[in-house]
Amino acid sequence: MIYNADLHVHIGSTIDGSPIKITASKQLTILNILEESLKKGLDIVGIIDSASPKVINEINFHIDNGTLVPIKGGGLKYKNKLTLILGSEIEIGKDEKGSPHLLAYFKTIEDINQFSIIIKKSIKNINLSSQRCRLNSIEVLKIVSMLGGFVIPAHIFTPFKSYYGSSSNRLINIFKDSYEKFWGVELGLSSDTNMADTIAELKEKTFLSNSDAHSIAKIAREFNAFEIEDSNFDEILLAIKRLNGRKIIKNYGLNPMLGKYHRTFCTECGLILQGVTEIEKCPQCGSKKIIIGVKDRIDKIKDYDTIHPTFRPPYIYQIPLEYIPGIGKKTIQKLLNEVGSEIYVMHQADFNELKSAVGEKIARNIIDVREGKFIISSGGGGIYGKIKQ
Repeated sequence: MIYNADLHVHIGSTIDGSPIKITASKQLTILNILEESLKKGLDIVGIIDSASPKVINEINFHIDNGTLVPIKGGGLKYKNKLTLILGSEIEIGKDEKGSPHLLAYFKTIEDINQFSIIIKKSIKNINLSSQRCRLNSIEVLKIVSMLGGFVIPAHIFTPFKSYYGSSSNRLINIFKDSYEKFWGVELGLSSDTNMADTIAELKEKTFLSNSDAHSIAKIAREFNAFEIEDSNFDEILLAIKRLNGRKIIKNYGLNPMLGKYHRTFCTECGLILQGVTEIEKCPQCGSKKIIIGVKDRIDKIKDYDTIHPTFRPPYIYQIPLEYIPGIGKKTIQKLLNEVGSEIYVMHQADFNELKSAVGEKIARNIIDVREGKFIISSGGGGIYGKIKQ
């Protein structure tokens, strides 16, 4: 069966208002995330702030009252429709420069609770997400593996808090003999499989496309289609390992030009680079205060032009409804009420279905975006790219 999964969503606050991810919206509570994930058309959602004791307490509360139900194979079921996978984002603060982020996923609430107890000794404030950890990547991987979990290097190319973007030219230099002990990497919003498959050491890794949502609307802006037997932790891990016929059959994500770190950006004059890739100073104002874009970083460190391994699934570009000209909150709600989930609207609904709900012009815009009939101006330096009509 095919299951849609976004495995990187943040919690802004707990049910009692306690902050968890400081840069995330307070609307991102556990129950709001679960409800929005259903609206989007997801079958699986990974919440990666679940090692916070305050989050663990809230999850246990929802388990006790029957809102969340532990399932065989790992994970928690919501309304018998959506599977919640428990995860933690760790900021590596020992040895590796640039403080890269590592995602860790666990089978049960008991497992992530044990992880929280262990990792607390190396983190200043365990209740807040993505805090600097006084362990290196290998040490964290060993702890996670001991508890039956698995790790995924997060948004690997972004200029801040990532392995290729700010830490090293090669992952193997960091993980060394443990490089074969993780099986996938997360691409991030400003790259895709064409870009990542220019680096030789990634040819055996499974690629994941996740939203890294810091607000409700951003859930499922990137997601993965898993071909698995059931929507649980064990099956997801088999798919990432590509074992027993389980696999990811499609990655869905933004055109990387829409990502906010796609191209190099000058912090002095605001220029987003459009042409040449290797620069030491801004071609417009001469400043050396630049943020190297993902495309430009990859062009510098790549081994060859794109070579996809035979198992690599297609990468399907998608434009979330909120990006499409003429579509606001009321129109989105009308589409959800009359047509189906956002994923269905973006990828499956035909023109007549859309037209009957929101009229010919908006229906045509949705179909044109689906078919790639638009122009994009690249993002950079923290500014998202834009669709041009």
